[in-house]
Amino acid sequence: MTDAPEPTLPPVDMAVIDIKQILAMIPHRYPFLLLDRLVEVRKDHSATGIKNVSVNEPFFQGHFPGHPVMPGVLIIESMAQTAAGLVIATLGPEAGIPIVYFMSIDGAKFRKPVTPGDQLRLTVTKERRRGQIWRFDCVARVEGGVVAEAIITAMIMDGVKPV
Repeated sequence: MTDAPEPTLPPVDMAVIDIKQILAMIPHRYPFLLLDRLVEVRKDHSATGIKNVSVNEPFFQGHFPGHPVMPGVLIIESMAQTAAGLVIATLGPEAGIPIVYFMSIDGAKFRKPVTPGDQLRLTVTKERRRGQIWRFDCVARVEGGVVAEAIITAMIMDGVKPV
């Protein structure tokens, strides 16, 4: 039996995109901005989003009192925001701030709860792009273990142009 070679990743185009840059790239704002940083951005290929989960998040007040768990839909939203960052990094600043509309979320699985103090590492990899339709394979990890995964399809619409 022959070992198959590891797939070669494209080089990293942007090592880190900080919160100030993210705010210039995507339209989300508190309390719905669920991304703190992007790392290892490979334009037109993949990116990893970082979300530091704090007990101060507003959703923990009701989900669940005495046993705080990050809602799965917000983990999916964090994946989508990471994908949006990859899209604008790929298209460039001249594309403005795109609006990303979910079209489908397939194969979503939640493997372990995400709780205050966790750091989500959200890896999104572009599967394909057809015009304005983009499809991403997404995996969320905490301390290297998979906590959630999904395939997201989104339509990227023209957004606000930079001034």
